[in-house]
Amino acid sequence: MIRYCFIISSLFVFFVCCSQNSKDNDKTASKPLFRDPVYDGAADPVVIWNRIENKWFMLYTNRRANMNGLDGVTWVHGTRIGIAESVNGGSAWQYRDTCSVPLRLKDDTHWAPEVIWNDGIYHMYLTYVPGIFTDWNHPRHIFHLTSENLIQWKYESTLNLANDKVIDACVFQLPGGNWRMWYNNEIDGKSIYYADSKNLYDWEDKGKAIGDQSGEGPKVFRWKDKYWMVTDVWQGLALYESEDLTSWKRIPGNLLETPGTGKDDQAKGHHPDVVVNDGRAYLFYFTHPGRTGPDESNDTRRSSIQVVELEYNDGRIVCDRNKPVFLDLKPPKN
Repeated sequence: MIRYCFIISSLFVFFVCCSQNSKDNDKTASKPLFRDPVYDGAADPVVIWNRIENKWFMLYTNRRANMNGLDGVTWVHGTRIGIAESVNGGSAWQYRDTCSVPLRLKDDTHWAPEVIWNDGIYHMYLTYVPGIFTDWNHPRHIFHLTSENLIQWKYESTLNLANDKVIDACVFQLPGGNWRMWYNNEIDGKSIYYADSKNLYDWEDKGKAIGDQSGEGPKVFRWKDKYWMVTDVWQGLALYESEDLTSWKRIPGNLLETPGTGKDDQAKGHHPDVVVNDGRAYLFYFTHPGRTGPDESNDTRRSSIQVVELEYNDGRIVCDRNKPVFLDLKPPKN
């Protein structure tokens, strides 16, 4: 009888463990996390909870990576913001649609969405390019749009910032309740500038925030009782920390500079989003999987979205992109 009970207990433990392992495997993030099925050029992701549909949305820049015969950098132009959705906490994503944004021109270009939710409304700060161009020598602005469902968007304004070549907005709420935006000023050596607002509609430009190194795609977040910023410096992601969201200290070493070993992850990481969820922090980024070798000159167009969990070690943030990521994002509590 004792032996029989032992066998039954062992089998019970075995099946519980198998069930738990199966559950964990179901939440292990896909690698790559997402590829756009239309143009195969997904980049610049932002991840946000859709409160209408009760699922996670990913909005992203889409570039026409799989189209042949496009001169210069026209392949980076002429597309709307893509939408992917996840019903399982972000570990797998499916293509949904593109954002419906009022067109200013027949062939305008939408890049680098920043999306936040406040007081029942979604706000998007979108990089807008007035046309399709073969080079980078053309105006770029940041538009403010609003939405109730993350799909249909209403134009609110064109922000009056440092000049007419600004991209890559990031918006974060200050402790006192006001809002701060960081963005890339391309004319000033691709420095990071910032602007402040009391209501998300009216913005006052404040000048340079970071200029120690050229960079783009700033992302600011709070984690482990500190404020952090990551920027894409094309050799991985530069990391900064701050006590007051005004003065920033550069942390030596770049995240995602060393290519990973996973599928589509064997290249440097670019233009991130960070989601702090249930005490853990996840960094979403994109790669150009074909940019291999010393000069990274091969297959420069195709791009994939990836995710890595951040870790806090000896006062700084680190990450290991080769570790499996258990991803089960919880809906926001408010």
